[in-house]
Amino acid sequence: MAPSEQVPPVGLRGYRGRARGTISKIFFPKTSATFPLDLTKTRLQMQGEAALARLGDSARESAPYRGMVRTALGIVQEEGFLKLWQGVTPAIYRHIVYSGGRMVTYEHLREVVFGKSEDKHYPLWKSVIGGMMAGVVGQFLANPTDLVKVQMQMEGKRKLEGKPLRFRGVHHAFAKILSEGGIRGLWAGWVPNIQRAALVNMGDLTTYDTVKHYLVLNTPLEDNIMTHGLSSLCSGLVASILGTPADVIKSRIMNQPRDKQGRGLLYKSSTDCLIQAVQGEGFMSLYKGFLPSWLRMTPWSLVFWLTYEKIREMSGVSPF
Repeated sequence: MAPSEQVPPVGLRGYRGRARGTISKIFFPKTSATFPLDLTKTRLQMQGEAALARLGDSARESAPYRGMVRTALGIVQEEGFLKLWQGVTPAIYRHIVYSGGRMVTYEHLREVVFGKSEDKHYPLWKSVIGGMMAGVVGQFLANPTDLVKVQMQMEGKRKLEGKPLRFRGVHHAFAKILSEGGIRGLWAGWVPNIQRAALVNMGDLTTYDTVKHYLVLNTPLEDNIMTHGLSSLCSGLVASILGTPADVIKSRIMNQPRDKQGRGLLYKSSTDCLIQAVQGEGFMSLYKGFLPSWLRMTPWSLVFWLTYEKIREMSGVSPF
């Protein structure tokens, strides 16, 4: 690459600013379009929760595992069509923080901390570590928005069970959680959340980066939309396989009832939640919601990476 074509390290500050702008342009319509699948996934993850029996909760018996289609139809019939988008606002907030944080962190690690070799080769182990660290940073920053999203997604189910609604809206949810649990309350469930994010990003960022550069360096394919599309399809599948078990644990811990001190009444930790789920419901309970998760992640990943690469090109930034 000629010197005039290189992106100098000193330009990373301006580049990071453009990257954040790139993120904000991508996911508003993408998040809204795929959100019903995310809601369905969360409801599936909660169905048949064995730990509820300890509280004498009848929800486990009243909500048998119904599958993706029947769960989605049930939401429409029992709660209304628009309830498929309940919690979409904090989901958008979450993606602004999460996606921006993880992309900027990953590229900073790749370009500055670890660095590529002269032939542009980036070792898989560096990509794995970078992807996991980027996921941890992005998700830790976005935890409050994810917490509100999960709890709002379950409000319709609470209403059907005759339980009082917890929130009147997004901002009331943030205010209530903050008043009851303080700043720490907004980071409830952060440990399983960053565990999930580390696995998802190891699948998403690492797979996309590795597959794309493998195709460019070892096949006749060039760095174009075809390569981006193939790489993103692979990354969506791997991310779903790796991330679903941790996503189930994260959702259950975030949605569990808490005492006045903010301590969970069902699970002591992510490990405890994992053990209870496997013992009470079987190993495959960790993959509840996999189908809607994969159906959401695949187009999500495809649209994200194609758009992200195109906006980088239009902004004069080198390909990812």
